[in-house]
Amino acid sequence: MSEFRYSRVLLKLSGEALMGEAGYGIDPKVLDSIAHQIKDIVAESVELAITVGGGNIFRGIAGASKGMDRAQADYIGMLATVMNALALQEALERVEVITRVLSAINMQQVAEPYIRRRAIRHLEKGRVVIFAGGTGNPFFTTDTTAALRACEIGADCIMKATKVDGVFDADPVTHPDAVKFDEISYLEVLSRELHVMDSTATSLCMDNKMPIIVFNLGVSGNIRRALCGEPVGTVVHA
Repeated sequence: MSEFRYSRVLLKLSGEALMGEAGYGIDPKVLDSIAHQIKDIVAESVELAITVGGGNIFRGIAGASKGMDRAQADYIGMLATVMNALALQEALERVEVITRVLSAINMQQVAEPYIRRRAIRHLEKGRVVIFAGGTGNPFFTTDTTAALRACEIGADCIMKATKVDGVFDADPVTHPDAVKFDEISYLEVLSRELHVMDSTATSLCMDNKMPIIVFNLGVSGNIRRALCGEPVGTVVHA
């Protein structure tokens, strides 16, 4: 019997997580670490989907704040997520993990089009599915993409990888005395504006009773620990 509490999960990776200590782009060492952690759990029959952001290359909302048309900026950001997805795919296949990249923006030379039933079939066959291109629509973040795809594929939970140890009552980087929550409700996240995920994503998870596990990706082995139900990070639920 598997030691894992969850059998089908969606892992949300931010673009910033992929750049490591660098200020821009993709750190190959970070990719290699993520790939080995994923290989470890997929080998034990966990069905894993991944949604990756593009903030290490381009953030649509940042472009819009500097005068760029918001829709156009978001489309550029979606293309950045495809670049990250392909880099992650290459890192995973280097350690012999079979993957498929499914993009909400049609680009058949590098990725399959996103089709819900196809994604589920890939998961059932033991392939890691990487969702790219956001939702294919501007004005939606990759947080919302993660919540939407998790609900569509019937995931048991969303695992949100961050650079901190969980959800705090204030930014732990600027407030050293910030208090970490072991568990917190969706409503409290929304009412306290804790920015675990954006409000659209949090509301979607709340409506569909989709738990969110927020944990520190920088600690090796945390993906496995979270899947096993160990007290890693913060669990957001009803």
